[in-house]
Amino acid sequence: MSATKYPVSNVLEARARLGEGPVWDDQTETLYWVDIYNHRVHQFSPSTGQDRVFKVGDVVSCVAVAGAQKLIMAMRHDLVYLDISTGEMTRILTVESNKPHNRFNEGKCDPQGRFWVGSMSLQERGQGTLYRYDPDGSLHPMETGTSISNGLGWSPDQRTFYFTDSPLKTIYAYDYEARTGDIRNRRVFADLTREPSYPDGLAVDSEGGVWSAQWDGGCILRFAPDGQEVLRVPLPVKRPTGCVFGGKDLKSLYVASASVGLSEQEIQESFYSGDLFCIQTDVMGLPSYRFGG
Repeated sequence: MSATKYPVSNVLEARARLGEGPVWDDQTETLYWVDIYNHRVHQFSPSTGQDRVFKVGDVVSCVAVAGAQKLIMAMRHDLVYLDISTGEMTRILTVESNKPHNRFNEGKCDPQGRFWVGSMSLQERGQGTLYRYDPDGSLHPMETGTSISNGLGWSPDQRTFYFTDSPLKTIYAYDYEARTGDIRNRRVFADLTREPSYPDGLAVDSEGGVWSAQWDGGCILRFAPDGQEVLRVPLPVKRPTGCVFGGKDLKSLYVASASVGLSEQEIQESFYSGDLFCIQTDVMGLPSYRFGG
């Protein structure tokens, strides 16, 4: 595939510090995303260009739709409901409060409506845990010893789960049991240790292709179901962070980005860092799943 087939547009000049976790609500045709260090949840309408902001008062790393006018979100140590009609927040549970240097990072719902979210340490590798929070209120540690949880996704046949550990520059694949939510048989799906970039968030398309945002790589990579790179789409920013398929036909790949940590020179060279972008593709993506199904 040629990257020239996929035009890239800047759809929102947000200038976020750490834009992350875009999620598409197909019922309202709305894109939700977060600015982690500015403590903001955004509700963006591509059709109108309007971006509504909820200031939540602390680190917020990811969200998922949890019903009409309701989101579930991961904050520093808490899972929280956000009522988007009132802005009211309701804490669900707290984890790892005994680890002050840890915080939640990437999260996403599986096709059965369970919320998967991983923690990370701001100081050292191997201190994170990947959790699964079920609609019945139970919390399950699914993987331990992780560094920075990123890039979660499920294959179209729901038999494979993808998980990215960014500092290790590796996207893993697991066997996935849809009924129980169990994962096993971890293996390397994509080894990016020779790349200058770090794999961050990902999205899966209807053909089983895996689209991975490359932090410090200024591009999105698409991998075939066998893990081979088949496409590289350049972006006008150095630090794309996460991506999701949206639009009426699920062929628009929305990409969040970050400006945090860039030098003045890098910001000048990557002026639109922190903005939201859209790549028009020719393949239909998988939908964003809702908490509770």
